[in-house]
Amino acid sequence: MGMLCAVSFNRYGRLYYLDPGELRPQVGDKVLVPTDDGPEVAECVWAAQWVTEETDGFPRLVGLAVDDDLRRDEALRRRKAEAKVAAKRLIRSHGLPMKVVAVDHVLGSAESGGERSTVYFTAPHRVDFRSLVRDLGATLHCRVELRQLSARDSARVQGGIGSCGRDLCCATFLTDFEPVTIRMAKDQDLPLNPLRISGACGRLMCCLKYEHPLYQRFQETAPAVGSRVSTPEGDGRVVGHSVPRDAVTVRLDADGSRCSCSRASVCAPRQAHDQHYTP
Repeated sequence: MGMLCAVSFNRYGRLYYLDPGELRPQVGDKVLVPTDDGPEVAECVWAAQWVTEETDGFPRLVGLAVDDDLRRDEALRRRKAEAKVAAKRLIRSHGLPMKVVAVDHVLGSAESGGERSTVYFTAPHRVDFRSLVRDLGATLHCRVELRQLSARDSARVQGGIGSCGRDLCCATFLTDFEPVTIRMAKDQDLPLNPLRISGACGRLMCCLKYEHPLYQRFQETAPAVGSRVSTPEGDGRVVGHSVPRDAVTVRLDADGSRCSCSRASVCAPRQAHDQHYTP
């Protein structure tokens, strides 16, 4: 048991959980977070509080940001904006089929290799950007790296709003992209319209995997559509499933009406159990 707080480098961006140590940051406080390129300024979006999980493996806050840290962070953001504008302008002048997604900049010293800008982009195929890197380095007066992102990585970096009306999962809490197949959409009786089951990245929505195990377990135990079952209201034939409600729809033989019954009430093993143990 220990204490954790959550910070974000961008508004509505991904949350990072850290051990506050002796610090007690409140929501809105600027804190210093350890990174591979040194401490960076982030905003506390979840105040430090006790949690039941073990916190030994979480990184620890460096400290609270002071005026010098805030000025350095402002300069870093300004350099990122300048690099992004310059990259877009030079890409147009070179006529390259590239789209700038994000820019990362490091304000390094001469001992650490100097300043460095990393430009993330998307492209439909491999691009020869050697001349672009040369011109970007001359314009920004620093070392420049270009990295091509996949469609899913691009959506994660840019962020956005999904069809559910919430922030994209990949931009907020997902850390790994697990395989998503069209079979998952079929098992959930979703329309196989690409516009309905594709995310902002153009690939199948990651959330198709969230409820898929529930549908698999339901199909393993529920009577198939068309099979005959006995319900508390009489015998009938299964005409539909309602997985979220864990129920089946049955057309009764007596009058042709339909009723919704829980899966357990029409499951043969459950009925056999009730008949054996119910006095």
